[in-house]
Amino acid sequence: MNRKKELELYIHIPFCIRKCLYCDFLSFPANRKMQAEYMDQLRCEITSQGPWYADYLVTTVFIGGGTPSALDGEQITLLMQAVKKSFVLAEEAEITIEANPGTQLSQKLPLYRQAGINRLSLGLQSAVNAELRLLGRVHSFEDFLMGFQKARMAGFSNINVDLMSGIPGQTAESFKNTLRRVIMLKPEHISAYSLIVEEGTPYGDYYGSSSLTGEAGTGGAAAQNANALAMAGWPALMDEEEDRKIYHQTKAFLEESGYQRYEISNYARPGFACAHNIGYWTGKDYLGFGLGASSYVDGCRFANETDINRYLLLDFSAGDLESLHGRLHRLSRREQMEEFMFLGLRMTCGVSNVRFVQEFGVHIESIYGEIIRKLSEEGLLLQDGAAIRLSDWGMDVSNYVMSKFLLDVPDA
Repeated sequence: MNRKKELELYIHIPFCIRKCLYCDFLSFPANRKMQAEYMDQLRCEITSQGPWYADYLVTTVFIGGGTPSALDGEQITLLMQAVKKSFVLAEEAEITIEANPGTQLSQKLPLYRQAGINRLSLGLQSAVNAELRLLGRVHSFEDFLMGFQKARMAGFSNINVDLMSGIPGQTAESFKNTLRRVIMLKPEHISAYSLIVEEGTPYGDYYGSSSLTGEAGTGGAAAQNANALAMAGWPALMDEEEDRKIYHQTKAFLEESGYQRYEISNYARPGFACAHNIGYWTGKDYLGFGLGASSYVDGCRFANETDINRYLLLDFSAGDLESLHGRLHRLSRREQMEEFMFLGLRMTCGVSNVRFVQEFGVHIESIYGEIIRKLSEEGLLLQDGAAIRLSDWGMDVSNYVMSKFLLDVPDA
């Protein structure tokens, strides 16, 4: 029997209770009518594409957003029924749903388990309620504790907790307190990200150039922003030194507590690394469903319609996939090499020399030899003969390192 090609599925739920102040994701509050219309259309999209992927075995499903748990549990049940009807799922497929602790999870969690969802990702961000309020979150730490307990009672034995550092007014000590309180619960996985202030968000509007340029209080517009924030009672953004302190503190504290860092911002107990995310970083094919969802299949990238009203008007029964996906972009050989390097280097195991040869038919040194040599001499890369990976310092300046692997040459 021929082995099926492997495929990951991402399903986007764009709805949330209230937009967080820092969020620039494709998400928004919606009434019950729009939610129902969207979920009907989403199921149609899934069932219409299933036949095109009959030769694939789905190894992971990730239901993200937005806030998928803002929906009724029954909607998630119907969604999973459509997935199972339309695709061949591996027996041990990892199936994740993102959930907000402030979305009345008690009655929904058992339905998730019955639907076949076996991994829960809880968006805590902070164990300090004052910090949660500054982020605009709709939950408290007490809500999270209740949700975590209910998840265990519902049978979830694979739970991720999302945490955020760099929150205005946060200190290294307050973040360590968050880590302590979370570790006491023994989740299987912890994602620890640093706040990024994005333009077009309330945080971007509040902090303006003082956050985007890192020049708070240096005069001009930055000084005006800082003064306005002070008058409004908003704390200043964390400085770079404190942010770096938290970054190193997090790694040391979590590793001492039995969590292995396997990617720049992700830690897991042995055997619980997120298979879905590893698929992204190692170039596995993935298919996205729903508003704005991205896909990468057979070397092609495409993304779904981002306007909710246009998305709802698409006729999937007539095979209206061109209107859904827009223009497809086939990655050149050079682009594939670039992605192989800067996605693979996110992982602590790095990129495999042997796999590079298998993928591209040439040795990695013939393409990146000079770059690798220079970065190794600078102490940013480590080599052991089988793989190339970031050093601890390389992790600190990973964006700089990865940018060096963008080839400024014609396709090889």
